[in-house]
Amino acid sequence: MDLKSELLEIDKLKAELDLLRPLSLKQLQNLKRLFDVDFTYNSTAIEGNTYNLQETRIVLLEGITIGGKSAREHLEIVNHKEAIDYIEKLSKKNLSGFTRNDILNIHHLILKGIDTENAGIFRKVPVYIRLKNGTIHKFCDPLKILDEMDNYFNWLFSKKEEHPVLIAAEAHTKLVSIHPFIDGNGRTARLIMNLILIRYGFPPAVIKVSLRNEYLDAIENWQQNNDEIPFKKLLIASLKESLEIYLDTLKNNIIWK
Repeated sequence: MDLKSELLEIDKLKAELDLLRPLSLKQLQNLKRLFDVDFTYNSTAIEGNTYNLQETRIVLLEGITIGGKSAREHLEIVNHKEAIDYIEKLSKKNLSGFTRNDILNIHHLILKGIDTENAGIFRKVPVYIRLKNGTIHKFCDPLKILDEMDNYFNWLFSKKEEHPVLIAAEAHTKLVSIHPFIDGNGRTARLIMNLILIRYGFPPAVIKVSLRNEYLDAIENWQQNNDEIPFKKLLIASLKESLEIYLDTLKNNIIWK
């Protein structure tokens, strides 16, 4: 199926969800419990956190510390949930009001208590990665990060007429490509991606850790080959799953514990 047809499917599901709105506070809290855990587990696991889904649920919903896990991993879970709460507040304002400080605040929440020196701070050193083909890729020069972030916001503010899912996809990959932070770029990018989706009335899209390799390959394919289709299709599939869960939960009065 081509991208346009897949977006039409997404729009149909969202229209179906819109017919069920406004949702009650109880319904919203129920869905938030589910997605706080699911999004946090998968996003942190993509970055190497070893908490499983049930352990993540216990930490976030019961406030219990899991034995045998590092303080860093515990903080990664708790911090990600705080960052979700923050983007939900940000989503209530227009994207034109989204600022550099908002991104820095998201990043600060992610690394709070983990890396105090770099939390909420653009990196001041060069960063490199080795690509799958063995070549070395250098990310944006640290001296150019402020300019690149200004360009990022100018781009974001110019995209009002494009489909929100496509804006979210590109906002994610542009930020990952700038790589403005020492650590936490992926989590920050996925949070911003979902901030945009939530702002436009969609549920958060959860990219599963089981799709980690496909996800990273899609990012690299966009960066190196200018082929955005695999990443956009991956995001659309993830969002479709979220929409179907929302609809199933609301229509069948499912309670998530």
